[in-house]
Amino acid sequence: MTKQLLLGNEAIAWGAIAAGVKVATAYPGTPSTEIFSTLAAQAKHYGFHAEWCVNEKVALEVAYGSAISGARTIVTMKQVGLNVAADPLLSGTYLGVKGGLVLVVADDPGPHSSQTEQDTRRFASFAKVPVLDPSDPREAMEMVIEAFNLSEKYHLPVILRPTTRVCHVGQDVELPEINIKQASAHFEKGGDWVIFPSVSYRKHGELLESLKNLSEEFAASRFNQREGQGEYAIACSGVSYHYVKEALYRLNLIDNTEILKISTPYPFPEQLAVSYLKKHEKLLVIEEQDPVLEDAMLRLAGKNGLHVQLSGKNDAMVPGIGELNVDLVTKAIAGWSGKNTSSKTVMIKPELPIRRPILCAGCPHRASFYAIRKAAGKKSDVVFTGDIGCYTLGMMPPLSAVDTCLCMGAAITQAQGIGRAEPGRRSIAVLGDSTFFHSGIPGVINAVYNQYPLTLVIVDNSTTAMTGFQPHPGTGKTATGEAVAALDLQQVLAGCGVASIRQVDPVNLKEAEAAVKNALAYDGPAVVIMKRACVNLPEVKNEAPVVIDLEKCKNCGLCVTEIGCPALVMEAGQQPQVLESCAGCGLCVEVCPFDAIKGGER
Repeated sequence: MTKQLLLGNEAIAWGAIAAGVKVATAYPGTPSTEIFSTLAAQAKHYGFHAEWCVNEKVALEVAYGSAISGARTIVTMKQVGLNVAADPLLSGTYLGVKGGLVLVVADDPGPHSSQTEQDTRRFASFAKVPVLDPSDPREAMEMVIEAFNLSEKYHLPVILRPTTRVCHVGQDVELPEINIKQASAHFEKGGDWVIFPSVSYRKHGELLESLKNLSEEFAASRFNQREGQGEYAIACSGVSYHYVKEALYRLNLIDNTEILKISTPYPFPEQLAVSYLKKHEKLLVIEEQDPVLEDAMLRLAGKNGLHVQLSGKNDAMVPGIGELNVDLVTKAIAGWSGKNTSSKTVMIKPELPIRRPILCAGCPHRASFYAIRKAAGKKSDVVFTGDIGCYTLGMMPPLSAVDTCLCMGAAITQAQGIGRAEPGRRSIAVLGDSTFFHSGIPGVINAVYNQYPLTLVIVDNSTTAMTGFQPHPGTGKTATGEAVAALDLQQVLAGCGVASIRQVDPVNLKEAEAAVKNALAYDGPAVVIMKRACVNLPEVKNEAPVVIDLEKCKNCGLCVTEIGCPALVMEAGQQPQVLESCAGCGLCVEVCPFDAIKGGER
């Protein structure tokens, strides 16, 4: 075995390869994306199939079909993606699997790049799916292999739940031996693969029995452990385990504390936890995100008549929102234990300044939102319904062209709801090309079917930019780099019944503004496709930075205040300046009323 420095996401991927994965599916979403990117890069070499799917539901359904055929299969997504995949997950857990099926669902405490801080451990309990909670990349890699074994032993899907810090931290990892010889897959007809009510009833009973057996097995799992001894008792899971260890060192409590590390939160390892509870009368539970371990401990204490004083999130000893870190955990343990002084000299880093999120210099979405806002009119009451992607930043001043953002694809359907509740109120729905394929199409069909005058702007930048430039059905490229026929947005929209479709370059402001105005005036569903590739795509060659003619410039500041491009700055009393980050898109050229800005020359 060789040792390599790997991100947690890379370690998870190599664990799957070592386990003999045959099929890998995914939809991109931070912090999970690099898991599948690593798998896709190795798919041809190790002889397994890998594909980006149009959404998480499709990804899990493809994976489930492979798993019931006997193939070891992995599907990756972020925590909100599991909401999209909930339907097949719950039904598939009842029916079970034949080959190992592992779902890697990356949680995002904070949240750093998500709509919610939801805890997949809760979801796993609701869906009755076993879940493993790794604390670092090495353990995550080992848990993937174990998850496949558990899945095949109990014929159940298994969830691996890394959090942001596990996904994106680096660690030296011993790569396991990889056996590329895989068992052949074959779907056997005649099995219980139809979720008929009578089958569901019987399978539910079998599932509960399997979970009971799993709880007993988890009590002896090598991933769960008790370590240390002393008067203090702390239970933890995931990356919190490392925070606890460092905090105890800071507080000089490392030699006087017994830690219970639980890496299998569901089904809960009751035998292990009860023996721990019987030894201690006072316990602190530290975990991200919800009080999952804490609630399980409280239930167990009551069930067994144990008088234990439990602290954690329920009594606000540990923060209930946001991401944990060593400083927060140190503060929590100090407050709980009364050890507020430390002989260890610890340099606590100052808080980083808050940086306002902003679209990149040259981003085509900036031009799209500017054209949309101009078409609607500055004093208009048109509602801008937004969606999930880079373009959510259209809400930021000075663009201020996103009024709502709920979830993937909801821009289209929310616009319809607003118009139905308030007849005559117009909306402009905005979403990206990847999001359109993910979950936008049903909303368009709904508008056509119910005869709603939808105004939709698809900002097509030819990639899934926010998560790292993954391909989608409109790019003409698969996850493994193969060239395929690209789905044409105009043809898809026409097939959905949309009669008014216009494609424009958003940087051509006059044409883009006119297209949106015409769409707003159209009596029926109308779509404008703002098509211009993302400036950060490797194949896109940006233009030279623009040049300001200082003699023509009147210092009006419109080039800065109207579009908010980070490549244009203007200090009080001075003329605007162009920074090196300018991509030469030319939007400011269109905005300047004095013809003082010109495209640069190479």
